[in-house]
Amino acid sequence: MKDRFSLPDGMIYLDGNSLGPLPVGTAEKVQDVVQAQWGAHLIKGWNLDGWMAQPARVGNRIARLIGAPEGTVTMGDTLSVKVFQALSAALKMRLDRRVILSDSGNFPSDLYMAEGLIQQLGQGYELRIVAPEDVASAMTDDVAVAMITQVDYRTGRMHDMAQVTAAAHGAGAVMLWDLAHSAGAVPVDVAACNAEFAVGCTYKYLNGGPGAPAFIYARPDIVADIQPALAGWLGHDAPFAFETGYRPAAGIERMRVGTPPVIQMTALEHALGLWDEVDMAELRERSVALGELFIALVEEKCPELVLASPRDANQRGSQVSFASKNGYAVMQALIARDVIGDFRAPDIMRFGFTPLYIDEGDVRGAVDILADILATRSWDRPEYHQK
Repeated sequence: MKDRFSLPDGMIYLDGNSLGPLPVGTAEKVQDVVQAQWGAHLIKGWNLDGWMAQPARVGNRIARLIGAPEGTVTMGDTLSVKVFQALSAALKMRLDRRVILSDSGNFPSDLYMAEGLIQQLGQGYELRIVAPEDVASAMTDDVAVAMITQVDYRTGRMHDMAQVTAAAHGAGAVMLWDLAHSAGAVPVDVAACNAEFAVGCTYKYLNGGPGAPAFIYARPDIVADIQPALAGWLGHDAPFAFETGYRPAAGIERMRVGTPPVIQMTALEHALGLWDEVDMAELRERSVALGELFIALVEEKCPELVLASPRDANQRGSQVSFASKNGYAVMQALIARDVIGDFRAPDIMRFGFTPLYIDEGDVRGAVDILADILATRSWDRPEYHQK
């Protein structure tokens, strides 16, 4: 499937865990929506070209990838906005509790959203952050919501969704999952684990492009009771009635806020077509094999690097991270030679393994270049230390 992506000749792209590459045909699809739809149809495009229904239509495609029933996922806004929406709704389900539980592997923006919400609510709310391995045991009877990212953005450490969700429910807490590094990377089943909420982005493994809209899932049995904190007009039960008061839409549509980003969502919708040909179990198997090969080769040829990801592939997402005190400069040297990974402070080099466009030859080639950079100390050039 590598030929289904527009990748520069000679580049080894190991950063799909940060931004997925451009699928072949997406640019033409975007051009079509700009010229043939917006240009020719103007405002008629909302109905004639299905723009208004796009968040639900695309949401159903996402639902299939995260194990959610049809009609339980909608699209729009950014992941941070969706975190805020879901967390606010979740807290209202446990008004007698005051603790939001998260872990130190969570992406900072999620934690910032929680802090901002707490500042607005007052009333003694607390954000409690524990080590990832302590999450299940930290589910005490004062926890209102467990807000956890399944796959750690730095190390790739992966939580067991079923186990953590069961622990949350056992303590009477609401479960909110961030699937930013999971959707399109590992098999996910939000319905099977019975989580109340899930959110995620679409510009990483789903290849929706920079700024692609986020998604939000709410379990079908709770959605009718959700009172959205961000009560936007397109989440209204009858948005074109233009009533002065808010009435939430009947289902997941109430989690819509403003006008959908049609052009960006069109790019995502086209990219999602690739997933009709993908078996997630097979994709995961190939991803694990690539990651295992990468670890073995790096430890053989670059012994000075330290594995920062879990060694057990069952506890790791679709990325592998190595630590080095010179990690930033080494990564810049790799990028200069068209091996694209990325760096996370203080010392983590991240490498994503997406079998849709990465193969064994890419892994071996990347490690050879990495080993050469370390052996020759070419990373120590002044330009590679500049930040």
